[in-house]
Amino acid sequence: MTPEAKVKRKAVAQLKAMDAYHFYPMTYGYGRSGVPDIVACYCGKFFGIECKSGSNKPTALQEKNLEDINKAGGFAMVVNEENVDSLMREMKAMVELTHPIR
Repeated sequence: MTPEAKVKRKAVAQLKAMDAYHFYPMTYGYGRSGVPDIVACYCGKFFGIECKSGSNKPTALQEKNLEDINKAGGFAMVVNEENVDSLMREMKAMVELTHPIR
């Protein structure tokens, strides 16, 4: 398993634990390039999650898509080995900022 696949696996485990809707968008054929690795919805909020490993950074097209998600009112984030374990906490905090969970 590649290092990035390990990050994706950890991210999905946290999304499942949160009962967040999520999927891996396919970008071949009619798909759109630069879309985040994981698309999720949690507490009615849209999340685009780009997974990276090591010192890898999002490409310019990936950065553009992440910016577009934020501009549209969603939440875009990049996770790697260093911060993937806090994904659940980060998502809950982002939701709390816009719509306090009771």
